[in-house]
Amino acid sequence: MLAPVGAHTALADLEREIAVPGGGPDRLRLVAPPFVPEVRLHLAEDAILWWARMEAAAGRSLPPPYWASVWAGGQALARHLLDHPELAAGRRVLDLAAGSGLVAIAAALAGADRVVANDIDPYAVAAVTVNARANRVDVAATGDDLLDATVPTDLLLAGDVLYEAALAERVLPFLQRAADRGVEVLVGDPDRGHLPPDRLEVVASYPVPTTEPSVDSPVRRVQVLRPR
Repeated sequence: MLAPVGAHTALADLEREIAVPGGGPDRLRLVAPPFVPEVRLHLAEDAILWWARMEAAAGRSLPPPYWASVWAGGQALARHLLDHPELAAGRRVLDLAAGSGLVAIAAALAGADRVVANDIDPYAVAAVTVNARANRVDVAATGDDLLDATVPTDLLLAGDVLYEAALAERVLPFLQRAADRGVEVLVGDPDRGHLPPDRLEVVASYPVPTTEPSVDSPVRRVQVLRPR
């Protein structure tokens, strides 16, 4: 079982990691994602090595550092927002399962009135905080589980949230409920096999350079979708 990690502990850990000089594949570096060069993120060249080193130093299990890589669905959503800033401009935006905060930061750069980035991993919440700071934008980060809640928002963004069946079974009804209330919902997904073909329609499609671990193809075709 994972030992609980508080938000303040996670933020202190990441700030300490960022401040330490030196390189290597297990270090965090401030880099621009290849498909969204307008944004810079603190990422690990090898997130698995970073994870192993941090667990060894902490003497406890830590959640998988999904936030330390930039994922194809998030890159496509962020690109779509920056290319179509009218989607976010002046609106309240929620980035669900935010990870590094790439999509939330793109929404802020596109002129959103308020951006909330949500992720249940406290290290992701910390990553959003340090990455928003690096890009000089205001993003509020929260670690609450929102999937059974009603969240006041105008635009709901969900990149790479359908990567396993159990999660998709919770996320899809949440997205549909938001759409039924009149919220604009956009999903970024590289088709990991959990897309319901009768419930989502394609808005855009992008060839996204692959940076996430354990993917053989150098480019992934990613769709931006919305509920029908």
